[in-house]
Amino acid sequence: MIAYVGIGANLGDARANVLDAIERLRALPGARLLAASSLYRSAPIDSGGDDYVNAVAALDTELAPQALLEALQGIEQAHGRERPYRNAPRTLDLDLLLYGERSIATATLTVPHPRMHERAFVLAPLLEIAPDLAIPGLGPAAGFVPQVAGQFITRTD
Repeated sequence: MIAYVGIGANLGDARANVLDAIERLRALPGARLLAASSLYRSAPIDSGGDDYVNAVAALDTELAPQALLEALQGIEQAHGRERPYRNAPRTLDLDLLLYGERSIATATLTVPHPRMHERAFVLAPLLEIAPDLAIPGLGPAAGFVPQVAGQFITRTD
């Protein structure tokens, strides 16, 4: 199954945290890293704090969706992720954006990620590595770019 993971950080050495997350995804048992986007800098949305460093990774995984989510949360915890309130600044945030073409709605996981098509920090790196990708139930991801054109984002490498 091909899964896409959004990666972001804006606390501590955010760039190093995002790069380390990519390396941890590369070493994740039951998954193989297919691609990782460039790094992007974006302004926080619906929160304060420093700009974020963002990326998206594509994985070929044998892990079930919940198992993959738990593995992602383990990587977040290794970086000291805390969740004091909604949209709090974070040392590392890993979001399961897509899991093949499946739609998943459980108490702990919603896929496709419900706001991915509204966020430039997801769409820009996602489209870099998967330019023809369609979001299940919504259509081509590239079709949402005009709607996020006003959100600050810049490629950093």
